[in-house]
Amino acid sequence: MINDLFLKACHRQHTYRTPVWMMRQAGRYLPEYRAVREKTDFLTLCKTPELAAEVTIQPVEILSVDAAIIFSDILVVPEAMGMELIVEEGSGGPRFPHPLRTTNDIDNIQILDPTKKLKFVLDALSLTKKILAGRVPLIGFSGSPWTLASYMVEGHGSKNFRFIKELIYNEPKIAHKLLDKLARSVALYLKAQIEAGAQAVQIFDTWGGILTQDAFHEFSLYYIEQIVNELKSTDTPVIVFCKDCGHSLNKISATGCHAIGLDWSIDIGTARNLIGDTTAIQGNMDPVILYSKPERIRYEVIQILKKYGNGNGHIFNLGHGILPDIPVDHAKEFINAVKEESIAFHS
Repeated sequence: MINDLFLKACHRQHTYRTPVWMMRQAGRYLPEYRAVREKTDFLTLCKTPELAAEVTIQPVEILSVDAAIIFSDILVVPEAMGMELIVEEGSGGPRFPHPLRTTNDIDNIQILDPTKKLKFVLDALSLTKKILAGRVPLIGFSGSPWTLASYMVEGHGSKNFRFIKELIYNEPKIAHKLLDKLARSVALYLKAQIEAGAQAVQIFDTWGGILTQDAFHEFSLYYIEQIVNELKSTDTPVIVFCKDCGHSLNKISATGCHAIGLDWSIDIGTARNLIGDTTAIQGNMDPVILYSKPERIRYEVIQILKKYGNGNGHIFNLGHGILPDIPVDHAKEFINAVKEESIAFHS
């Protein structure tokens, strides 16, 4: 690797500065991405390896981030398992017109064969890695079983997640059956991504925070740990990002993942004290701060660096994905500030 800072940080090895990338960094805030999207719809972009590779590499070339993350969507997994996925342009967002509401619906869901059903993602990874030619590492990803199940049962995003919560509390055995299928599918998918060229993978548990602490452990973290265990043989760094789950950092670390992604509600210094040097930490600036003046962005970067303190194992990122109308110059200031200000913390 020409730039292996991200991979070294995942393994808590010495780096001369803190590596930085952004969740959703290949996206709508970049004019170059919007130019590609003007010519195609979202799912076609996901399913065309050449286009997915192009937008994956854009932030590497424009912002000089320290890692690329493959352009895709977590919901291609349920689609590949047999569900109809519709992504409406504009504010409609993704939805499943026939959500899983019965035992029979869940019985009909098939374990994923990623080499057949998601070959376009694997091809995009292989092509992207070839084009990157070692400039930076390439990250693959998947939604967690709980987050995927939430979309599959609700049919779309939700405010109260009534249907998935009814399922886990009224029919927990059926819920576990679905989550087990998803855990096995996600493990196979991430293994296939690694074989195709991903040099690290991230598990996104976007909706883990809607659960009580006990329910999170039973219906989300249990299955994430299964996936992490399945991936240990690959010796590939695994990042686990559970939004709004600061109550369980020790248990997330205990899954054996290499790094924990933090949202912005958690003090990164507190998190480091809780998990010690067992696990790298990724995060965790509030994405809304990128609307601020450049000097304020730099100030906030410095505060997070100070809270993390000296030493290795920090991957700088936002606490969630970059927002679609962030000015590109502000994103550049964020990346540059991390690179310039972090050197002192690694001396």
